[in-house]
Amino acid sequence: MQHPMELRRPFPWVLRAAWVALPFSAGTAFGAALHPHSEAVRLTCSLLLWAGWAVVLVSTLAPWPIGLTVLRTVAPLAAAAAVAAAVTNRPSTPASAAAVATTFVTVLLAFAPAAGRLYVNGPAYPGERRFPLAVPGALLLGPLQVAWAVTVGVPIAGLLLLAARAWVAGAVVLAVGTPISASLARSMHRLSLRWLVFVPAGLVLHDPMALTDPVLFEKAVIATLRPAPAGTDSLDLTQHAFGLALELVLVDKVPLVLAGPRNRPGESGASARLLFTPTRPGLVLREAASRRLSVS
Repeated sequence: MQHPMELRRPFPWVLRAAWVALPFSAGTAFGAALHPHSEAVRLTCSLLLWAGWAVVLVSTLAPWPIGLTVLRTVAPLAAAAAVAAAVTNRPSTPASAAAVATTFVTVLLAFAPAAGRLYVNGPAYPGERRFPLAVPGALLLGPLQVAWAVTVGVPIAGLLLLAARAWVAGAVVLAVGTPISASLARSMHRLSLRWLVFVPAGLVLHDPMALTDPVLFEKAVIATLRPAPAGTDSLDLTQHAFGLALELVLVDKVPLVLAGPRNRPGESGASARLLFTPTRPGLVLREAASRRLSVS
């Protein structure tokens, strides 16, 4: 169920309007760029463009975390296609400029923090409020972009090779690359499943990249939620994400199990202080205050 505050905000409608407008603002440039190619290639590209557009449109009407992954995968693809069309110099300059400008606007909207809040709160229960966590910093320095390029590039390349009647090359690309693309897509989707949740009982940290299971911090054990002070030695679950980290200070240690090779019993399996980085820390602190949690 979508949170009432999300429905009252203009962002969902701005995102939907921008996406609905794409066939009109970028369609001319795409059509002109595809015109010199064979009918099979034109048809394949057209079907891929329309399929991507339709899937994202549906996701904006029924936001869900999987829809966030789709949006943030397809929107950059549309922008890349617009740039490629402009580089060919086949469409007119105004058509190319319109396609590039409008597709880049959709990319900005897709990666806006408001988009994350919209999609992750789609399946939230009444009384829940979810706030996405920032992407691990190391992933933003190249690995995430490479994973995206392989995820979208391999299937498209294979289909276009088949459309161009390069049967053997197309079949090999799809057979070898599709499992790799699927694996990378699942990994990228994990980024859409990371959030802090305010629930009536307290806070839940849901981060499959840092914790093997979501952890509930009940109101009774929460002492303070605050911006992380410099030099703190709290358990770091930020994964070096860029932005302001928040520090959750507890009255007692709460058991938790770290994901990855650091899983082990002992001090790392419980903590009374931990750090995480939401995409909008100010909104998190305001939500905590509105729920009468102890915030310094």
